[in-house]
Amino acid sequence: MNSINHPYLVHHFLENSAKRLPDKVALICGDQRLTYQQINNFSNQLALSLTEMGVQRRDRVAIFLDSSVESVVALFGILKAGAVFIMLSPTMKARKLTYILHDSGARALITHSNKSRVIKEVLETEHKLEHIIWCSPKGANKIPTTNSPQTTNSSWDEIISKPLTFDLSPLTSLSIDLDLAAILYTSGSTGDPKGVMSAHYNVIAAVSSITTYLENSEDDIILNTLPLSFDYGLYQVLMAFFFGGTVVIEKSFVYPYRVLERLVQEQATGFPIVPTMAAILLQMEDLSKFDLPSLRYVTNTAAALPVSHIRRLQGLFPHTKIYSMYGLTECKRVSYLPPEELAQRPDSVGIPIPNEEVYIVDSAGQVVAPNQIGELVVRGSNVMQGYWNAPQETKLRFRPGTYPGDTLLYTGDLFRKDNDGFLYFVGRTDDLIKTKGERVSPKEIENCLCELDGVAEAAVIGVADDVFGQAIKAFVVLDSEGKLTTKEILRHCQQHLEPFMIPKHVEFLKGFAKTPNGKINKKVLS
Repeated sequence: MNSINHPYLVHHFLENSAKRLPDKVALICGDQRLTYQQINNFSNQLALSLTEMGVQRRDRVAIFLDSSVESVVALFGILKAGAVFIMLSPTMKARKLTYILHDSGARALITHSNKSRVIKEVLETEHKLEHIIWCSPKGANKIPTTNSPQTTNSSWDEIISKPLTFDLSPLTSLSIDLDLAAILYTSGSTGDPKGVMSAHYNVIAAVSSITTYLENSEDDIILNTLPLSFDYGLYQVLMAFFFGGTVVIEKSFVYPYRVLERLVQEQATGFPIVPTMAAILLQMEDLSKFDLPSLRYVTNTAAALPVSHIRRLQGLFPHTKIYSMYGLTECKRVSYLPPEELAQRPDSVGIPIPNEEVYIVDSAGQVVAPNQIGELVVRGSNVMQGYWNAPQETKLRFRPGTYPGDTLLYTGDLFRKDNDGFLYFVGRTDDLIKTKGERVSPKEIENCLCELDGVAEAAVIGVADDVFGQAIKAFVVLDSEGKLTTKEILRHCQQHLEPFMIPKHVEFLKGFAKTPNGKINKKVLS
C-alpha cells in the first residue's frame, strides 16, 4: 500500500488530499480561501527553505502565530522537512515562551511581527534559536530586527513565493511513523509546562479513530473557533485534511453572533465546542433565529457538559447529533458517548474510541468492579510517547503493559464504569484546574503571584462556574508591609500569564491553614 491509500506520516493527509482533490477549498480563514493544492505548494516551499537554513530531521521548530493560514502551512511544511512542530499559544508571555524554547531546543521559530516585543525579550536570555521566520501584514516591507547575532531573520512572504528548485519527494519521505510529529505543551502539576511527544503513528491512530465514530466524509465542513495550540482545535485541521473536508478557522468565540452567522454562511456540518462556549450560546437571545439545517454534529470535550446544557442544546438543534467526549493531550481522545445514548446517560462520557482499550484500577493496580471508583488507564496506539525531557514524570504516567512495546497511560483521572461499560468522570487525583477548555496548573499561577512584591504566600484552586466549567480563585496572604489591591494583583497576572490563567476571583487572607508537613491545606480553602 502506498501513502495515497494508507497515510503513515501526518503530512500525507495534505499530500493525499491535494492529489485527489487539488482544487477543492481546504481552508477558509477570514476572506482567504485556499485549496489543497495551494496549501501543499506553500508547505513545500517552506520545507525547502527550512532545509536550506540547516533544519534537519528530528529538529524542533516552534509556531508562535494566531490561528491562521500561516499556522496550517507551517505545521505541514515543518513535517515535510522531517522536523517536529511545536504549536504555541499566541497569547503566551515571554517567561513561558523562553522556558519552552529552551526545554525543546527549538532551532527555528515562525512568528508574526506583532509579537516582536515578546520575541526580543526571549532573545535577551540564553537560547538556542538560530532562525526566525517573520510573518508581516500585507504591504509591510520590513521585518523586525533582533540583537541576537546567532539568529537569522527571514520573511515568510519571500519564502512562500520562492520557486522550488528540486523535487521534495526524497526529503518528505525520510521520516517513518515512529518519528515524532509534534510536541504539545500542556500544564504540569510542578508549575512548568510539559511537552507531550506525539509520534506520527499516534496522530494517525487518533485521527482515524475519531473520524470513524464521527462518520466524517469529504462533504464535511468544520467550523473551528478553538486555538490551534489547543489539541482539540489542532485536530480539527488534521481531521479535515485526513478525509478531504474543509475547515473554517474563526480566531475566537469572542463574538458568538458572528460565529453563528459564519456557521450559516459556510453551511458548516461540524462544530466543536467546550463547556464555556455552550454556556455562552445558551445565554444568547434569539438563538432560534439561526437556521442551521446543514449542522450534522456538535462535539464537546475538555470538561463534561452539565446535563441541563445538553438538554437545552438538543432542543435548539433537534436535527444535530451531540457528542459528549473525554480526552487529554497524552492520548488525544479516550471516549465518546454515542448520541443515541444521550437521553438515557446524559452524565456519561461514553465508551472507548475505536481501536482502544480502557479500564479502571485501584491504588494497587487491580481492575475494580463496575460502579467502583478508581484511576482510568488507557491502552492503544493513540497513547503518546511520554513527556519531553521529563523521564520521571513519564515514568509516573506512561507505564509498560503486558507485551513488549505496550504502553499504558495512567491518566490521573478518577472514573467509574457502569454495568454496561459506560464511563463516568468523577474527579482528578491532582489539583490541575479545567477552565475555559484549558488545563491549568495552580502552581504556575501561585509562582507568578509570589513574584509580586508584597505577597507572602498564595494558593490557587478551581471553583465551580456555570460558564467556565471551573473558575480560578486565588487566595493571597500579604507580608507585613503589603498593601496590594485586587486590581493590582490582577494587573500583575495580566502582564505575566495567558488570559485563560488569570484568576476570576481574588480573596485576601491573614494566613493559611497548613498540613502537618507544612503545606497549605487546600481542602480547607475549597
